[in-house]
Amino acid sequence: MGATHFLTKTLPKVAAEMALSVLAYNLTRVMNVVGSKQLMAAIGT
Repeated sequence: MGATHFLTKTLPKVAAEMALSVLAYNLTRVMNVVGSKQLMAAIGT
């Protein structure tokens, strides 16, 4: 996803930044595998 370093400095902030990065990566994978329309339908219920 292009990130080569963290933008924050303390460990809790770096952990939160990493968690958000992993979440974005996983959501991108789900959209590619399942499809965005089915994903939005599943989230809405």
